[in-house]
Amino acid sequence: MIDFNRLRCLHAVATHGSVTRAAAELHLSPSAVSQQLSKLEEELGHRLLEPKGRGIRLTEPALMLAGHATAVLAQLERARADLEATETAVHGSVRLGVFPTAARGIAPSALASLRQAHTRLEVQMQELEPTDSIGMLLRGDLDVVVAQDWFNSPLVLPRDLERRELLDDQADLVVPANHRLTLRMSGIEPDIVHTAAEHPTQLALVAAGLGVAVIPRLGRGELPRKVRLVQVTPALSRRVYALWRANDSRRPTVKALLDALEAAARDVRPRARSRNLSRSSSTTAA
Repeated sequence: MIDFNRLRCLHAVATHGSVTRAAAELHLSPSAVSQQLSKLEEELGHRLLEPKGRGIRLTEPALMLAGHATAVLAQLERARADLEATETAVHGSVRLGVFPTAARGIAPSALASLRQAHTRLEVQMQELEPTDSIGMLLRGDLDVVVAQDWFNSPLVLPRDLERRELLDDQADLVVPANHRLTLRMSGIEPDIVHTAAEHPTQLALVAAGLGVAVIPRLGRGELPRKVRLVQVTPALSRRVYALWRANDSRRPTVKALLDALEAAARDVRPRARSRNLSRSSSTTAA
């Protein structure tokens, strides 16, 4: 019989492409993963890894076995979900991945309500961009993901994920207080000088007069005094939604987390859509 832990190690190496990354994912040392794979080779009588440059690659037997491992792990997840669905009380753990502005604007309220309603439920949250969290969801490293996409560039989602809409969020142009609205001129391409992923950094640069930025309303917080908002027409909007594996739809822990996220999103929807913003004007995007 194939040892399950060794099979999981092989699956992790196939998924992440190296023993080092697989070890980090499994919270093991690289030597421990290598030892498990060596024992699996002895157990099966097949060579599973071979050198490739400075790294390693899976042999044909290893790739075949890794494919079966994916199916086995998925079946075990379904079995766990079915077993959990027989429970009447919500307990255990559930893992959430959420992008930064939703981590500020939705997650705190949802997590607080879950802690009050289900004292035996442990929620583990990670702040992640959808480009990372969706892959982790598919691999079984997360149970629920809060993701977003802009209406003009929707994400293509895998078929085995379920989706629940949470809210539509609008974005505004943030400019220095003394800025002339040159965006009224059509055909002008912005000169991108600075690149910043975090909205507080973008706001600080705008407040210093170093540029303008487009920032969503969800989780935006207080604005610096030296900036003002410009509402863009047509509106710049994005969809915010929750994702989970279809096999987990009956799990009480997943259902409880989804309901809490939806309730928290319901409370912030008016702010995400409202156009009655202070220190604002409007312009038409070219």
